[in-house]
Amino acid sequence: MASLLRSATRVQPTISRAIRTQAPMARRSMASQTPPRNATAAAAQAPMAEAIEQPFFPDEPVGPMIRTAIPGPESKKAIAELDKIFETRSLNMMTNYQNSYGNYIADLDGNVLLDVYAQIASIPVGYSNPSLLLAATSPDMVSALINRPAMGNFPQHDWASILETGMLRVAPPGTDKVFTALAGSDANELAYKAAFMWKRQQQRGSYDADFAAEDISSSMNNQKPGSPDMSILSFKTAFHGRLFGSLSTTRSKPIHKLDIPAFDWPQASFPALKYPLEQHAEENAREEQKCLEEVEHLITTYHNPPAALVVEPIQSEGGDNHASPAFFQGLREVTRKHGVLMIVDEVQTGVGATGKFWAHEHWNLKDAPDMVTFSKKAQTAGYYFGNSELRPNKPYRQFNTWMGDPARALLFRAIIQEIERLNLVQNTAETGEYLYNNLESLGKRYPKEIQNLRGKGQGTFIAWDSPRRDEVLKKAKGVGINIGGSGERAVRLRPMLIFQRKHADILIDGLEKIFKS
Repeated sequence: MASLLRSATRVQPTISRAIRTQAPMARRSMASQTPPRNATAAAAQAPMAEAIEQPFFPDEPVGPMIRTAIPGPESKKAIAELDKIFETRSLNMMTNYQNSYGNYIADLDGNVLLDVYAQIASIPVGYSNPSLLLAATSPDMVSALINRPAMGNFPQHDWASILETGMLRVAPPGTDKVFTALAGSDANELAYKAAFMWKRQQQRGSYDADFAAEDISSSMNNQKPGSPDMSILSFKTAFHGRLFGSLSTTRSKPIHKLDIPAFDWPQASFPALKYPLEQHAEENAREEQKCLEEVEHLITTYHNPPAALVVEPIQSEGGDNHASPAFFQGLREVTRKHGVLMIVDEVQTGVGATGKFWAHEHWNLKDAPDMVTFSKKAQTAGYYFGNSELRPNKPYRQFNTWMGDPARALLFRAIIQEIERLNLVQNTAETGEYLYNNLESLGKRYPKEIQNLRGKGQGTFIAWDSPRRDEVLKKAKGVGINIGGSGERAVRLRPMLIFQRKHADILIDGLEKIFKS
Protein backbone atom coordinates (compact mmCIF):
# COMPACT_ATOMS: atom_id res chain seq x y z
CA MET A 1 0.00 0.00 0.00
CA ALA A 2 2.78 2.44 0.85
CA SER A 3 4.37 1.94 -2.56
CA LEU A 4 1.01 2.55 -4.24
CA LEU A 5 0.59 5.80 -2.38
CA ARG A 6 4.09 6.93 -3.31
CA SER A 7 3.44 6.18 -6.98
CA ALA A 8 0.21 8.15 -6.85
CA THR A 9 2.14 11.33 -6.19
CA ARG A 10 4.19 11.04 -9.34
CA VAL A 11 1.65 10.02 -11.96
CA GLN A 12 2.96 11.04 -15.35
CA PRO A 13 1.72 8.99 -18.31
CA THR A 14 4.03 8.39 -21.21
CA ILE A 15 1.99 10.54 -23.58
CA SER A 16 2.76 13.68 -21.63
CA ARG A 17 6.49 12.94 -21.79
CA ALA A 18 6.24 12.27 -25.51
CA ILE A 19 4.14 15.26 -26.44
CA ARG A 20 4.85 18.06 -23.99
CA THR A 21 7.95 19.03 -25.98
CA GLN A 22 5.88 19.80 -29.07
CA ALA A 23 5.76 23.40 -30.19
CA PRO A 24 2.63 24.94 -28.66
CA MET A 25 -0.23 25.45 -31.05
CA ALA A 26 -0.97 28.99 -32.13
CA ARG A 27 -3.34 30.67 -29.71
CA ARG A 28 -5.50 33.73 -29.81
CA SER A 29 -4.49 36.67 -27.66
CA MET A 30 -5.24 36.00 -24.01
CA ALA A 31 -3.81 39.20 -22.51
CA SER A 32 -7.05 40.04 -20.74
CA GLN A 33 -7.45 36.61 -19.24
CA THR A 34 -7.53 36.16 -15.47
CA PRO A 35 -5.68 33.06 -14.21
CA PRO A 36 -8.04 30.54 -12.54
CA ARG A 37 -8.06 30.66 -8.76
CA ASN A 38 -6.55 27.86 -6.69
CA ALA A 39 -5.47 25.90 -9.77
CA THR A 40 -2.38 24.28 -8.29
CA ALA A 41 0.18 25.09 -5.67
CA ALA A 42 2.44 26.38 -8.43
CA ALA A 43 -0.36 28.45 -9.91
CA ALA A 44 -1.08 29.98 -6.54
CA GLN A 45 2.50 31.26 -6.41
CA ALA A 46 2.44 32.66 -9.95
CA PRO A 47 2.06 36.42 -10.44
CA MET A 48 -1.57 37.41 -10.88
CA ALA A 49 -0.56 39.62 -13.78
CA GLU A 50 0.65 36.64 -15.79
CA ALA A 51 -1.29 36.57 -19.05
CA ILE A 52 -1.37 32.82 -19.69
CA GLU A 53 -3.68 30.74 -17.50
CA GLN A 54 -2.05 28.18 -15.24
CA PRO A 55 -2.77 24.56 -16.15
CA PHE A 56 -4.62 22.20 -13.87
CA PHE A 57 -2.42 19.39 -15.25
CA PRO A 58 1.10 20.84 -15.67
CA ASP A 59 2.38 17.75 -17.53
CA GLU A 60 -0.60 17.57 -19.87
CA PRO A 61 0.12 17.41 -23.63
CA VAL A 62 0.22 20.83 -25.26
CA GLY A 63 -1.93 19.61 -28.11
CA PRO A 64 -3.24 16.59 -30.02
CA MET A 65 -0.96 14.18 -31.87
CA ILE A 66 -2.22 12.15 -34.84
CA ARG A 67 0.11 9.40 -36.04
CA THR A 68 -2.25 7.04 -37.88
CA ALA A 69 -5.79 6.84 -39.13
CA ILE A 70 -8.29 6.14 -36.35
CA PRO A 71 -8.59 3.30 -35.73
CA GLY A 72 -4.96 2.47 -36.52
CA PRO A 73 -3.45 -0.98 -37.01
CA GLU A 74 -2.95 -1.77 -33.33
CA SER A 75 -6.45 -0.61 -32.45
CA LYS A 76 -7.94 -2.69 -35.26
CA LYS A 77 -6.20 -5.79 -33.90
CA ALA A 78 -7.52 -5.11 -30.40
CA ILE A 79 -11.04 -4.45 -31.69
CA ALA A 80 -11.05 -7.70 -33.67
CA GLU A 81 -9.91 -9.64 -30.60
CA LEU A 82 -12.56 -8.01 -28.40
CA ASP A 83 -15.31 -8.54 -30.98
CA LYS A 84 -14.98 -12.31 -30.56
CA ILE A 85 -16.24 -12.10 -26.99
CA PHE A 86 -17.90 -8.68 -26.50
CA GLU A 87 -20.20 -6.26 -28.33
CA THR A 88 -18.15 -3.73 -30.32
CA ARG A 89 -20.63 -2.32 -32.86
CA SER A 90 -21.16 0.84 -30.79
CA LEU A 91 -17.42 1.29 -30.19
CA ASN A 92 -16.17 4.85 -30.64
CA MET A 93 -12.48 4.44 -29.94
CA MET A 94 -10.29 1.71 -28.45
CA THR A 95 -8.69 3.61 -25.60
CA ASN A 96 -5.41 3.25 -23.74
CA TYR A 97 -6.30 4.77 -20.37
CA GLN A 98 -2.81 4.35 -18.97
CA ASN A 99 -1.65 6.82 -21.63
CA SER A 100 -4.61 9.19 -21.31
CA TYR A 101 -4.03 12.26 -19.17
CA GLY A 102 -5.93 15.39 -18.27
CA ASN A 103 -8.10 16.50 -21.19
CA TYR A 104 -6.41 14.08 -23.60
CA ILE A 105 -7.51 10.59 -24.58
CA ALA A 106 -5.04 8.17 -26.20
CA ASP A 107 -5.39 5.02 -28.31
CA LEU A 108 -3.09 2.06 -28.94
CA ASP A 109 -1.42 3.61 -31.99
CA GLY A 110 0.05 6.70 -30.34
CA ASN A 111 -2.81 8.98 -31.33
CA VAL A 112 -3.71 11.54 -28.67
CA LEU A 113 -6.95 13.52 -28.96
CA LEU A 114 -8.37 16.48 -27.10
CA ASP A 115 -11.48 14.97 -25.54
CA VAL A 116 -14.35 17.48 -25.53
CA TYR A 117 -16.92 14.70 -25.11
CA ALA A 118 -15.58 13.18 -21.85
CA GLN A 119 -16.56 9.76 -23.20
CA ILE A 120 -20.31 10.26 -22.62
CA ALA A 121 -20.23 13.35 -20.40
CA SER A 122 -18.96 11.01 -17.71
CA ILE A 123 -15.36 12.00 -16.89
CA PRO A 124 -15.30 14.89 -14.39
CA VAL A 125 -11.74 15.95 -13.48
CA GLY A 126 -9.47 14.50 -16.12
CA TYR A 127 -7.90 11.21 -17.07
CA SER A 128 -5.35 9.75 -14.63
CA ASN A 129 -6.09 12.48 -12.11
CA PRO A 130 -3.45 12.17 -9.34
CA SER A 131 -5.88 13.16 -6.59
CA LEU A 132 -8.29 10.41 -7.62
CA LEU A 133 -5.43 7.92 -7.74
CA LEU A 134 -4.62 8.77 -4.13
CA ALA A 135 -8.25 8.13 -3.20
CA ALA A 136 -8.31 4.91 -5.21
CA THR A 137 -5.25 3.54 -3.40
CA SER A 138 -6.38 4.48 0.11
CA PRO A 139 -7.09 1.82 2.75
CA ASP A 140 -10.74 2.92 2.82
CA MET A 141 -11.07 2.24 -0.91
CA VAL A 142 -9.33 -1.12 -0.70
CA SER A 143 -11.68 -2.22 2.08
CA ALA A 144 -14.76 -1.05 0.15
CA LEU A 145 -13.63 -2.94 -2.96
CA ILE A 146 -12.69 -6.28 -1.44
CA ASN A 147 -15.48 -6.34 1.16
CA ARG A 148 -18.20 -4.84 -1.01
CA PRO A 149 -21.08 -4.44 1.43
CA ALA A 150 -24.66 -5.46 0.78
CA MET A 151 -25.71 -2.04 2.00
CA GLY A 152 -29.33 -2.73 2.92
CA ASN A 153 -28.46 -5.55 5.30
CA PHE A 154 -24.78 -5.07 6.16
CA PRO A 155 -23.81 -1.39 5.72
CA GLN A 156 -20.25 -0.57 6.62
CA HIS A 157 -19.68 1.23 9.89
CA ASP A 158 -18.69 4.58 8.35
CA TRP A 159 -21.34 4.77 5.61
CA ALA A 160 -23.06 7.79 7.20
CA SER A 161 -19.74 9.63 7.37
CA ILE A 162 -18.92 8.82 3.74
CA LEU A 163 -22.28 10.21 2.63
CA GLU A 164 -22.17 13.30 4.85
CA THR A 165 -18.61 14.24 3.88
CA GLY A 166 -19.19 13.42 0.22
CA MET A 167 -22.36 13.48 -1.84
CA LEU A 168 -24.53 15.16 0.81
CA ARG A 169 -22.06 18.08 0.99
CA VAL A 170 -23.20 18.99 -2.51
CA ALA A 171 -26.87 18.05 -2.12
CA PRO A 172 -29.11 20.31 -4.24
CA PRO A 173 -30.88 23.11 -2.34
CA GLY A 174 -33.92 21.80 -0.49
CA THR A 175 -32.66 18.22 -0.22
CA ASP A 176 -30.80 16.60 2.64
CA LYS A 177 -31.19 12.86 2.01
CA VAL A 178 -29.92 10.50 -0.65
CA PHE A 179 -30.71 7.03 -1.92
CA THR A 180 -27.70 5.54 -3.67
CA ALA A 181 -27.90 3.50 -6.86
CA LEU A 182 -25.72 1.83 -9.47
CA ALA A 183 -26.31 3.81 -12.67
CA GLY A 184 -28.36 6.68 -14.08
CA SER A 185 -31.17 4.46 -15.37
CA ASP A 186 -31.28 2.73 -11.99
CA ALA A 187 -31.43 6.08 -10.19
CA ASN A 188 -34.42 7.17 -12.28
CA GLU A 189 -36.27 3.90 -11.80
CA LEU A 190 -35.76 4.06 -8.04
CA ALA A 191 -37.12 7.61 -8.07
CA TYR A 192 -40.17 6.41 -10.03
CA LYS A 193 -40.77 3.67 -7.48
CA ALA A 194 -40.50 6.19 -4.65
CA ALA A 195 -43.06 8.39 -6.40
CA PHE A 196 -45.55 5.56 -6.86
CA MET A 197 -45.22 4.39 -3.26
CA TRP A 198 -45.61 7.95 -1.98
CA LYS A 199 -48.72 8.52 -4.11
CA ARG A 200 -50.43 5.34 -2.95
CA GLN A 201 -49.73 6.16 0.70
CA GLN A 202 -51.32 9.57 0.09
CA GLN A 203 -54.36 7.79 -1.34
CA ARG A 204 -54.50 5.45 1.68
CA GLY A 205 -54.67 8.48 3.92
CA SER A 206 -51.27 8.68 5.59
CA TYR A 207 -47.63 7.70 5.40
CA ASP A 208 -48.17 5.05 8.10
CA ALA A 209 -51.39 3.57 6.73
CA ASP A 210 -51.12 -0.19 6.24
CA PHE A 211 -51.92 -2.13 3.08
CA ALA A 212 -55.33 -3.70 2.62
CA ALA A 213 -55.54 -7.45 2.11
CA GLU A 214 -56.75 -6.82 -1.44
CA ASP A 215 -53.69 -4.64 -2.14
CA ILE A 216 -51.42 -7.50 -1.16
CA SER A 217 -53.21 -10.29 -3.00
CA SER A 218 -53.88 -8.38 -6.22
CA SER A 219 -50.26 -7.24 -6.54
CA MET A 220 -49.21 -10.89 -6.97
CA ASN A 221 -51.43 -11.06 -10.06
CA ASN A 222 -50.30 -7.68 -11.49
CA GLN A 223 -53.79 -6.35 -10.97
CA LYS A 224 -55.43 -3.39 -9.27
CA PRO A 225 -55.39 -2.11 -6.60
CA GLY A 226 -52.03 -3.63 -5.66
CA SER A 227 -50.67 -2.82 -9.14
CA PRO A 228 -52.36 0.54 -9.71
CA ASP A 229 -53.00 2.36 -12.96
CA MET A 230 -50.49 5.19 -12.50
CA SER A 231 -47.80 6.69 -14.67
CA ILE A 232 -44.73 8.90 -14.93
CA LEU A 233 -45.13 11.84 -17.30
CA SER A 234 -42.09 12.55 -19.46
CA PHE A 235 -41.39 14.67 -22.53
CA LYS A 236 -40.98 14.00 -26.21
CA THR A 237 -37.30 13.61 -27.22
CA ALA A 238 -36.41 12.90 -23.55
CA PHE A 239 -33.86 10.35 -22.43
CA HIS A 240 -34.05 8.80 -18.95
CA GLY A 241 -32.34 5.46 -19.40
CA ARG A 242 -32.45 2.06 -21.05
CA LEU A 243 -33.67 -0.19 -18.25
CA PHE A 244 -37.16 -1.60 -18.45
CA GLY A 245 -39.10 1.07 -16.55
CA SER A 246 -36.97 4.04 -17.57
CA LEU A 247 -37.42 3.09 -21.23
CA SER A 248 -41.09 4.02 -20.96
CA THR A 249 -40.01 7.59 -20.24
CA THR A 250 -37.27 7.64 -22.89
CA ARG A 251 -38.47 9.14 -26.18
CA SER A 252 -35.29 10.07 -28.04
CA LYS A 253 -34.33 7.15 -30.31
CA PRO A 254 -36.39 4.20 -31.55
CA ILE A 255 -33.40 1.84 -31.34
CA HIS A 256 -33.58 2.05 -27.54
CA LYS A 257 -37.24 1.04 -27.38
CA LEU A 258 -37.87 -1.37 -30.27
CA ASP A 259 -39.28 -4.79 -29.24
CA ILE A 260 -39.48 -3.87 -25.55
CA PRO A 261 -42.95 -3.85 -23.94
CA ALA A 262 -43.75 -0.39 -22.60
CA PHE A 263 -46.05 1.11 -20.00
CA ASP A 264 -48.97 3.25 -21.09
CA TRP A 265 -47.46 6.49 -19.86
CA PRO A 266 -47.99 10.02 -21.23
CA GLN A 267 -45.53 12.29 -23.00
CA ALA A 268 -45.80 16.06 -23.29
CA SER A 269 -44.18 18.32 -25.88
CA PHE A 270 -40.88 19.89 -24.85
CA PRO A 271 -40.46 23.50 -26.02
CA ALA A 272 -38.91 23.80 -29.48
CA LEU A 273 -37.14 27.12 -29.11
CA LYS A 274 -35.90 29.26 -31.98
CA TYR A 275 -32.45 30.81 -32.05
CA PRO A 276 -30.97 33.32 -31.46
CA LEU A 277 -33.15 33.49 -28.35
CA GLU A 278 -33.14 37.29 -28.14
CA GLN A 279 -34.67 37.54 -31.61
CA HIS A 280 -37.53 35.15 -30.84
CA ALA A 281 -38.40 36.00 -27.23
CA GLU A 282 -42.17 36.42 -27.68
CA GLU A 283 -42.53 33.41 -29.96
CA ASN A 284 -40.53 31.20 -27.59
CA ALA A 285 -42.60 32.36 -24.61
CA ARG A 286 -45.77 31.34 -26.45
CA GLU A 287 -44.22 27.96 -27.27
CA GLU A 288 -43.34 27.33 -23.62
CA GLN A 289 -46.79 28.37 -22.45
CA LYS A 290 -48.39 25.97 -24.93
CA CYS A 291 -46.23 23.14 -23.59
CA LEU A 292 -47.14 24.01 -19.99
CA GLU A 293 -50.81 23.88 -20.88
CA GLU A 294 -50.30 20.47 -22.47
CA VAL A 295 -48.57 19.22 -19.32
CA GLU A 296 -51.47 20.36 -17.14
CA HIS A 297 -53.98 18.80 -19.51
CA LEU A 298 -52.19 15.42 -19.35
CA ILE A 299 -51.87 15.55 -15.57
CA THR A 300 -55.60 16.20 -15.15
CA THR A 301 -57.03 13.95 -17.89
CA TYR A 302 -54.67 11.06 -18.68
CA HIS A 303 -56.32 7.71 -18.01
CA ASN A 304 -53.29 6.47 -16.05
CA PRO A 305 -52.81 9.46 -13.71
CA PRO A 306 -49.20 10.62 -13.31
CA ALA A 307 -47.67 10.24 -9.86
CA ALA A 308 -44.66 12.26 -11.01
CA LEU A 309 -43.21 14.25 -13.86
CA VAL A 310 -39.59 13.70 -14.91
CA VAL A 311 -37.62 16.28 -16.87
CA GLU A 312 -34.03 16.97 -17.91
CA PRO A 313 -32.74 20.53 -17.45
CA ILE A 314 -31.33 20.17 -20.97
CA GLN A 315 -32.55 17.31 -23.12
CA SER A 316 -29.21 15.77 -23.98
CA GLU A 317 -29.63 12.60 -26.04
CA GLY A 318 -32.66 14.14 -27.72
CA GLY A 319 -30.60 16.89 -29.37
CA ASP A 320 -29.52 19.30 -26.63
CA ASN A 321 -32.89 20.98 -26.31
CA HIS A 322 -33.16 23.91 -23.91
CA ALA A 323 -35.99 25.75 -22.19
CA SER A 324 -36.06 28.92 -20.11
CA PRO A 325 -36.12 29.13 -16.31
CA ALA A 326 -39.69 30.43 -16.64
CA PHE A 327 -40.75 27.13 -18.25
CA PHE A 328 -39.33 25.04 -15.41
CA GLN A 329 -40.81 27.42 -12.83
CA GLY A 330 -44.13 26.83 -14.55
CA LEU A 331 -43.65 23.06 -14.35
CA ARG A 332 -43.03 23.33 -10.62
CA GLU A 333 -46.20 25.36 -10.15
CA VAL A 334 -48.27 22.85 -12.12
CA THR A 335 -46.91 19.86 -10.21
CA ARG A 336 -47.52 21.56 -6.87
CA LYS A 337 -51.03 22.54 -7.91
CA HIS A 338 -52.02 18.98 -8.78
CA GLY A 339 -50.09 16.97 -6.19
CA VAL A 340 -47.66 15.47 -8.70
CA LEU A 341 -44.00 15.02 -7.81
CA MET A 342 -41.28 16.72 -9.86
CA ILE A 343 -38.21 14.61 -10.61
CA VAL A 344 -35.29 16.46 -12.19
CA ASP A 345 -32.99 14.14 -14.10
CA GLU A 346 -29.50 15.57 -13.64
CA VAL A 347 -27.69 12.42 -14.74
CA GLN A 348 -25.92 14.30 -17.53
CA THR A 349 -26.24 17.94 -16.47
CA GLY A 350 -25.16 17.56 -12.85
CA VAL A 351 -21.78 18.02 -11.13
CA GLY A 352 -20.73 21.37 -12.53
CA ALA A 353 -21.17 20.94 -16.27
CA THR A 354 -23.41 24.00 -16.72
CA GLY A 355 -21.42 26.42 -14.58
CA LYS A 356 -23.44 25.56 -11.46
CA PHE A 357 -23.10 22.33 -9.54
CA TRP A 358 -26.68 21.39 -10.46
CA ALA A 359 -28.21 22.74 -13.66
CA HIS A 360 -31.60 23.34 -12.08
CA GLU A 361 -29.98 25.95 -9.84
CA HIS A 362 -30.18 28.22 -12.90
CA TRP A 363 -34.00 28.19 -12.53
CA ASN A 364 -34.27 29.95 -9.14
CA LEU A 365 -37.19 27.76 -8.07
CA LYS A 366 -39.28 28.82 -5.09
CA ASP A 367 -39.83 25.15 -4.20
CA ALA A 368 -37.07 22.60 -4.67
CA PRO A 369 -37.71 19.57 -6.90
CA ASP A 370 -39.01 16.56 -5.01
CA MET A 371 -36.18 14.37 -6.28
CA VAL A 372 -32.96 15.00 -8.22
CA THR A 373 -31.30 12.02 -9.89
CA PHE A 374 -27.58 11.94 -10.69
CA SER A 375 -24.82 9.77 -12.14
CA LYS A 376 -22.17 10.19 -14.90
CA LYS A 377 -19.66 12.82 -13.65
CA ALA A 378 -20.43 11.73 -10.07
CA GLN A 379 -19.07 8.28 -11.02
CA THR A 380 -21.83 6.84 -8.84
CA ALA A 381 -25.62 7.26 -8.89
CA GLY A 382 -28.74 7.87 -6.88
CA TYR A 383 -31.37 10.46 -6.10
CA TYR A 384 -31.52 13.29 -3.61
CA PHE A 385 -34.73 14.18 -1.76
CA GLY A 386 -35.90 16.25 1.17
CA ASN A 387 -39.34 14.92 2.11
CA SER A 388 -38.99 12.07 4.62
CA GLU A 389 -42.19 10.54 3.29
CA LEU A 390 -40.38 9.75 0.03
CA ARG A 391 -38.54 7.10 2.01
CA PRO A 392 -40.71 3.94 1.76
CA ASN A 393 -42.80 3.30 4.84
CA LYS A 394 -41.59 -0.29 5.25
CA PRO A 395 -38.24 -2.06 4.78
CA TYR A 396 -37.41 -3.92 1.57
CA ARG A 397 -39.72 -1.79 -0.57
CA GLN A 398 -36.70 0.02 -2.05
CA PHE A 399 -34.01 -2.63 -1.93
CA ASN A 400 -31.43 -4.66 -3.81
CA THR A 401 -28.25 -6.49 -2.90
CA TRP A 402 -25.86 -3.57 -3.25
CA MET A 403 -28.01 -0.41 -2.92
CA GLY A 404 -25.15 1.59 -4.37
CA ASP A 405 -21.43 1.13 -4.01
CA PRO A 406 -19.26 2.57 -1.21
CA ALA A 407 -16.18 2.47 -3.46
CA ARG A 408 -17.89 4.76 -5.98
CA ALA A 409 -19.19 6.99 -3.19
CA LEU A 410 -15.61 7.39 -1.98
CA LEU A 411 -14.58 8.30 -5.52
CA PHE A 412 -17.35 10.90 -5.76
CA ARG A 413 -16.13 12.39 -2.49
CA ALA A 414 -12.64 12.70 -3.98
CA ILE A 415 -14.14 14.28 -7.12
CA ILE A 416 -16.01 16.81 -4.98
CA GLN A 417 -12.81 17.66 -3.11
CA GLU A 418 -10.95 18.15 -6.41
CA ILE A 419 -13.75 20.35 -7.78
CA GLU A 420 -13.60 22.52 -4.67
CA ARG A 421 -9.78 22.61 -4.53
CA LEU A 422 -9.48 23.82 -8.10
CA ASN A 423 -12.68 25.91 -8.15
CA LEU A 424 -13.79 23.94 -11.20
CA VAL A 425 -17.45 24.98 -11.29
CA GLN A 426 -16.37 28.61 -11.62
CA ASN A 427 -13.77 27.58 -14.17
CA THR A 428 -16.46 25.85 -16.22
CA ALA A 429 -18.67 28.93 -16.13
CA GLU A 430 -15.85 31.24 -17.22
CA THR A 431 -14.39 28.89 -19.83
CA GLY A 432 -17.88 28.24 -21.16
CA GLU A 433 -18.47 31.93 -21.74
CA TYR A 434 -15.14 32.21 -23.58
CA LEU A 435 -15.90 29.13 -25.67
CA TYR A 436 -19.44 30.24 -26.53
CA ASN A 437 -18.23 33.65 -27.69
CA ASN A 438 -15.61 32.05 -29.92
CA LEU A 439 -18.13 29.61 -31.37
CA GLU A 440 -20.49 32.50 -32.02
CA SER A 441 -17.74 34.30 -33.93
CA LEU A 442 -16.89 31.13 -35.83
CA GLY A 443 -20.56 30.68 -36.69
CA LYS A 444 -20.65 34.12 -38.28
CA ARG A 445 -17.82 33.07 -40.59
CA TYR A 446 -19.36 29.66 -41.29
CA PRO A 447 -23.14 30.12 -40.90
CA LYS A 448 -23.94 26.89 -42.77
CA GLU A 449 -21.77 24.87 -40.37
CA ILE A 450 -22.94 26.26 -37.02
CA GLN A 451 -26.70 26.66 -36.81
CA ASN A 452 -28.89 27.25 -33.74
CA LEU A 453 -25.93 27.67 -31.39
CA ARG A 454 -27.22 27.13 -27.87
CA GLY A 455 -25.98 26.92 -24.31
CA LYS A 456 -25.14 30.55 -23.58
CA GLY A 457 -24.69 30.98 -19.85
CA GLN A 458 -24.73 27.20 -19.34
CA GLY A 459 -21.01 26.62 -18.81
CA THR A 460 -19.53 24.32 -21.44
CA PHE A 461 -22.87 22.55 -22.02
CA ILE A 462 -22.97 23.89 -25.58
CA ALA A 463 -24.33 22.50 -28.85
CA TRP A 464 -25.24 23.53 -32.36
CA ASP A 465 -26.91 21.94 -35.37
CA SER A 466 -24.88 20.83 -38.37
CA PRO A 467 -26.29 19.79 -41.75
CA ARG A 468 -23.33 17.38 -42.09
CA ARG A 469 -23.06 16.36 -38.45
CA ASP A 470 -21.76 12.82 -38.89
CA GLU A 471 -19.06 13.99 -41.30
CA VAL A 472 -17.96 16.67 -38.83
CA LEU A 473 -17.67 14.11 -36.02
CA LYS A 474 -15.61 11.78 -38.19
CA LYS A 475 -13.29 14.49 -39.47
CA ALA A 476 -12.79 15.79 -35.93
CA LYS A 477 -10.74 12.74 -35.03
CA GLY A 478 -8.50 13.47 -37.99
CA VAL A 479 -7.61 16.87 -36.50
CA GLY A 480 -7.15 15.42 -33.03
CA ILE A 481 -10.51 16.08 -31.37
CA ASN A 482 -12.95 13.59 -29.84
CA ILE A 483 -16.41 15.12 -30.03
CA GLY A 484 -19.96 13.78 -29.98
CA GLY A 485 -23.44 14.30 -31.32
CA SER A 486 -27.03 13.99 -30.20
CA GLY A 487 -30.45 13.99 -31.80
CA GLU A 488 -30.59 14.11 -35.57
CA ARG A 489 -28.22 17.01 -36.30
CA ALA A 490 -26.65 18.29 -33.09
CA VAL A 491 -22.93 18.50 -32.39
CA ARG A 492 -22.60 18.65 -28.62
CA LEU A 493 -19.76 19.58 -26.32
CA ARG A 494 -19.24 17.78 -23.03
CA PRO A 495 -15.69 18.64 -21.95
CA MET A 496 -14.38 17.87 -18.49
CA LEU A 497 -14.45 20.43 -15.71
CA ILE A 498 -10.68 20.95 -16.17
CA PHE A 499 -11.25 22.25 -19.72
CA GLN A 500 -9.59 25.66 -20.04
CA ARG A 501 -9.31 28.48 -22.56
CA LYS A 502 -6.20 27.01 -24.16
CA HIS A 503 -8.22 23.87 -24.88
CA ALA A 504 -11.05 25.97 -26.27
CA ASP A 505 -8.56 27.57 -28.67
CA ILE A 506 -7.43 24.14 -29.89
CA LEU A 507 -11.07 23.13 -30.40
CA ILE A 508 -11.89 26.29 -32.36
CA ASP A 509 -8.80 25.86 -34.55
CA GLY A 510 -9.74 22.25 -35.24
CA LEU A 511 -13.33 23.10 -36.11
CA GLU A 512 -12.18 25.77 -38.51
CA LYS A 513 -9.98 23.24 -40.30
CA ILE A 514 -12.99 20.93 -40.64
CA PHE A 515 -15.25 23.69 -41.91
CA LYS A 516 -12.67 24.70 -44.52
CA SER A 517 -12.33 21.14 -45.77
